[in-house]
Amino acid sequence: MREFIKPFLDWIEHYPEKHRALAGQTPCIGYFCTYTPLELIYASGFVPVRILGGPGPFQKAERLVPSFICHYMRRILEKALTGEYAYLTGVVQGYTCDVACGLINIWRENIPLEFYHTVPLPYNLNPESRIFFREAFQELTEKLNRHGGHFSLDSLGRANQLYRRIRRLLLYLYERRYQGRLPLSAGDFYAVIQAGQVTPPETYLDLLEQLQPEIQNDSPPERKGFPVLVSGSLLDHPEIPDQLEDLGFRVVADDLCTGWRSFYSSSLLESNQDRDPVESLINHYAGHFPCPARSRARDRSVLFRELMTRAGAQGAIFLVKKFCTPHLADYPMLAEAFNREGLPYLLLELEDSGITGTHRTRLEAFLEIYEY
Repeated sequence: MREFIKPFLDWIEHYPEKHRALAGQTPCIGYFCTYTPLELIYASGFVPVRILGGPGPFQKAERLVPSFICHYMRRILEKALTGEYAYLTGVVQGYTCDVACGLINIWRENIPLEFYHTVPLPYNLNPESRIFFREAFQELTEKLNRHGGHFSLDSLGRANQLYRRIRRLLLYLYERRYQGRLPLSAGDFYAVIQAGQVTPPETYLDLLEQLQPEIQNDSPPERKGFPVLVSGSLLDHPEIPDQLEDLGFRVVADDLCTGWRSFYSSSLLESNQDRDPVESLINHYAGHFPCPARSRARDRSVLFRELMTRAGAQGAIFLVKKFCTPHLADYPMLAEAFNREGLPYLLLELEDSGITGTHRTRLEAFLEIYEY
């Protein structure tokens, strides 16, 4: 591990205590997924922090939710019921999968935070949906203001600029990885990306700006292995990317909501932002790289294939959480597209244990078949 990665790892490893200390000065708002409008939360005077799961047992959560929902949702409920998220002022959820939208109601009934809110974002972009976006954003800011916020269009403009700078730097890191010019292992790379979801944005921007000259001045080692795109929702096990590379793969791209989908929007490629900060915000979330819960599989398959081409990936590994209905429903059409083009792919369903011995055997067999 290179020394300049340690500040990012420090935030990932110690974010609960850092957040509790932060909440004494600036209130924190939790969120589940990447469709939550972080800029509005930050512009209202709160720090948005992603609610993370991770490995661990279920005891209290099993009394409230069935066992056939994904590990992530059960695990974050367990942590909340044991008081690990008591420092949050509230939870804001962008409307995504049915489990996430239902779980926030269970949180509301069992975890006494000041407020909960679901943002009902539209699925398509047209003149009517832009009106809907504006009304949904206004409803959220009004609620934040009732709980101590101080939203203004000027503060939203500043928040948009801050997050855009962050996302442009992340895009730069991804582009260097596509070109084979990033001197980071897969694990270190994802540590940098995921740290941004638990670090205050101004602090995270400072860390990224300090990282940039280190990346430019460090010579990347020659990275060998079968180039793949990794697809799924969240990686609760941060060791997985390095495990894949140790087996002989080279992770060159991802379709993860804790990776590429956590920040990328087609609006990042536009040189000029709209003068209206609300329009800029609409453009970002309307152009968001879609997750299976908010897009048609046939549309995603086209974007998925373009991303593979951009990165030089020759195959894909689907790391899908057990019982994750959106990703499992998306998979057959993606697999059909791969079959038409003769591209290799592998589906692994993950539980709390992460990569198991059985998974390793299947990965090794996949590599043996397709590497040569």
